[in-house]
Amino acid sequence: MRPQMNEDVVIEIKDLKKVFGDNVIINGISLTVKKGETIVLIGPSGCGKSTLLRCLNGLEPIQGGSVLLHGEPVEYGKRSLYKIRQKIGMVFQDYGLFPHMTVLDNIMLAPLKVQKRSKDEVKNEAMALLERVGLGDKARSYPSQLSGGQQQRAAIVRSLMIRPDIMLLDEITAALDPEMVHEVLNVVLDLAKNGSTMIIVTHEMAFAEAAADRVILMDGGVIVEENPPEKFFKDPDTERAKRFLSTFSYSR
Repeated sequence: MRPQMNEDVVIEIKDLKKVFGDNVIINGISLTVKKGETIVLIGPSGCGKSTLLRCLNGLEPIQGGSVLLHGEPVEYGKRSLYKIRQKIGMVFQDYGLFPHMTVLDNIMLAPLKVQKRSKDEVKNEAMALLERVGLGDKARSYPSQLSGGQQQRAAIVRSLMIRPDIMLLDEITAALDPEMVHEVLNVVLDLAKNGSTMIIVTHEMAFAEAAADRVILMDGGVIVEENPPEKFFKDPDTERAKRFLSTFSYSR
């Protein structure tokens, strides 16, 4: 059973718009995420899911609306973004580990250099997290010595090390071989069950059903349907959701 959700709002998206040239990628999305919630974004390729995450982290300028983290605006290119990003953990498809550094050095880098925390404290926390995700024996290994699944688990630990208020996970299993997907999703499922606040983009429907507090279907830059997983997967409200699910094994 999951911990009772705190009602505090972590991130609030208001009428968000994102345009690339003449293409409207996100068209007026509004969404509130509360502490302890796991929100899973699904939808066809190109519907704006990954772009939305990048806007939430200030990696992309927006053309309308706003993103607020604990009431503070997340604004591309602003000086305030540096501090705000320390509260947002982001995990990408491609791991992004520095190849010349050990796993331990990779995940200790931001807490030491950016947050200026003590080395002993950071090392102890890093080792505890590595043990938690089954990588305690890989701390001194280099990324090239790890499988894709192991590298992605290390990337998740690196995000956790900054003690983020919210984590954004963008198709973190997309680059993995099928047999490695399960080990990574188990780590994220554990985080969800233990009350981490997350927004996750995925094509893994069974994982979405197991991990989400709310499932959001995007298409054409808008939210088509938003429901708890038990409702979304068993009795979706929209024809678009029914068509989308019929392409997986969730046709019922």
